Amino acid sequence: MATEAKVDPMHQFTIQPMFGTDQMELLGYNIAITNSTVWMAISAIVLWAFVFGGMKRELVPGRWQMAVESFTGLIDDMLEANIGKNGRKYVPYIFSLFMFILFGNVLGLLPLGVIGLHPFTFTSHFTVTGILAIISFGIVLIVGFAKHKLHFFSLFVPHGTPVPMIPIIFVVEMISFMVRPFSLGLRLFVAMMAGHVLLEVLSSFVIGSSNAGLQYFAIAGIPSFLLMVGICALEILVAGIQAYVFALLTSVYLNDAENLH
Repeated sequence: MATEAKVDPMHQFTIQPMFGTDQMELLGYNIAITNSTVWMAISAIVLWAFVFGGMKRELVPGRWQMAVESFTGLIDDMLEANIGKNGRKYVPYIFSLFMFILFGNVLGLLPLGVIGLHPFTFTSHFTVTGILAIISFGIVLIVGFAKHKLHFFSLFVPHGTPVPMIPIIFVVEMISFMVRPFSLGLRLFVAMMAGHVLLEVLSSFVIGSSNAGLQYFAIAGIPSFLLMVGICALEILVAGIQAYVFALLTSVYLNDAENLH
């Protein structure tokens, strides 16, 4: 008799301590090394290796060097289009942010479960994407006040606003501005989480139908498997798009700090 397969779509997002660090504490706070921490570290190492491997500066660049230069050029063009020449100084940060998110998204999609290694998509947690958004937002505030001082508040009063409307518009624009880090982190978190949940649900159809019998597998399992393949391809595309959108919006917000637009 076949055993019933139970797949919990949310189990993949569970943060678990690793390497026996469950009770590690510092000043009363738990500092256990979790699966999320490990995969963030892996993404950072992959990013470092990717950049280091492309720093050969060969006259005739190889594929690796071309890949690094292509991504760098993409970020440079993005910043120049949104900020202007002053945007070039932000290339290291935006490039690192973009590639870190991209590697985090893509590594979480790798089928490493076949060798017993379960990847963890840390960008599917709002705590991670929210912190990345807060860091970007903090840089915007620092740049804005450092460059424009209190004149930075003029960002919240669009040019040509009637004087009687200034208090209302100022409050509305201020609220809209303060919501930016929340929406920036939420967009990435929702996109990555939704895709992984959908893949897990479809995998439960495949497993459940295969345990139920050949005819059920033919009716539900095979279509679900084919749909999984298509969604996996779509998720790879979404992984790149979401990393690009995060970097793009950060560039747009930096433009406000630089040029008060």
